[in-house]
Amino acid sequence: MRGRIVFIDDEAPLCAAAADWLEASGFEVQTFTDPAEALSRIRVTDYDAVVTDLRMPGLGGQEVLDGLRAQDPDLPVILLSGHADVPVAVAAMRTGAHDFLEKPYRAEHLVEVLDRAVALRRMRTSARQARTTGPAVARLETRLAGDSQAIRHLRRMVGHLSDLPQDVLIIGELGSGRLELARCLHDFGRRSRRPFVIVPCAGLSAEALEQELFGQERGAGPARPGRLEQAQTGTLVLTDIQDLPMGVQSRLMRVLLTGVVERMGGSTPRSIDLRLIATARPDLASDPAHGGLRADLFHRLSAVTLDCPPLRRRAEDIPLLFTAMAEAAALRLGLPRPDLLPADLDRLAAGNWPGNLAELRATAERAVLALPGSAATAGGGQALPERLARIEAQIIAEALRDAGGHTAAAAEALGIPRRTLTEKMARLGLRGESPGSFLPGDV
Repeated sequence: MRGRIVFIDDEAPLCAAAADWLEASGFEVQTFTDPAEALSRIRVTDYDAVVTDLRMPGLGGQEVLDGLRAQDPDLPVILLSGHADVPVAVAAMRTGAHDFLEKPYRAEHLVEVLDRAVALRRMRTSARQARTTGPAVARLETRLAGDSQAIRHLRRMVGHLSDLPQDVLIIGELGSGRLELARCLHDFGRRSRRPFVIVPCAGLSAEALEQELFGQERGAGPARPGRLEQAQTGTLVLTDIQDLPMGVQSRLMRVLLTGVVERMGGSTPRSIDLRLIATARPDLASDPAHGGLRADLFHRLSAVTLDCPPLRRRAEDIPLLFTAMAEAAALRLGLPRPDLLPADLDRLAAGNWPGNLAELRATAERAVLALPGSAATAGGGQALPERLARIEAQIIAEALRDAGGHTAAAAEALGIPRRTLTEKMARLGLRGESPGSFLPGDV
């Protein structure tokens, strides 16, 4: 099921038309023509999103929004507004509305908005469960989000490996999510309540790394345990292990073989029990000389190797990830989230993203920060070509709506060849509809 939706409008034929389209699209729909009845009968935990008209007799959309948010602030509410009510809808977004659609709207646009709302609802629910029940029972789909084959494989591997005492090597580019994958291996296993210790191998001298890992006996300074001891019964993560100096690698290998660590300047053996997870750049796996690692250390770690894919290899996950990141940024900053056209998401998915998740998150935050005070003018702060593309998409969508979805009639109304129109529609992520595909304009 695509999602459970409540649709509220005081005109019964419009409720029926919306329900028919949404149910045909895979949603389960409950309709109400009386907003007061809807508020009294809706169990907010049973639904993924609510769509409500803004102007209705008795209770209006703002009152419905306020009533629903009082029960569950995380339930996405989408407002339907006429042109004259757009400023009211924009103001409602500042008080918690998820989005608004200006009448008349395309049925498929409603589906797109609902898909984003349902995804957001489910992510919020998972995050709330994680906060209340602890990381070890949080939904893995929230932590390693996406539906690409690579991410689904990683989730299966986490389920298979998390309880095992096996050391693991994670190969991936900077920013691809290596640390989050390591954290999931820890959080979903028996060691979840034990220490999770991270040591970066890059940028430190051999002496500094030895002291960091193995600790220091009393001498030049006070005695202190190293990270190996601090990770006792838990997990030690060495990031970019190929940068670990050879001398330190040799000493680490002895610890792994014997299960005993000695602090720098001391001779007292201390038993340790930990799981080692190492991360490395992709060139480690392809280097015949093991990318700078000792052969014995490489073979010990590479018995279980997980490939953390860069974003360009999981392009189908980018729209969902970007939407979630933008929503999180909007909530944190107290700003409306950007309203993206399908063409916007297609361009994001087609990007190269050398900075991977960090770059995508920064882009999502910039998209939120670029919004001016009014969500009705979303897209402000963009480069001129992107802003013109949005205007062009709106004009074409209106022409298609007025033409009942027929591209030939829309092209004639716009004064351009039909082939030119279809090319523009493909570029902008629009497509023609059958005459019955547009919901009535006076919704």
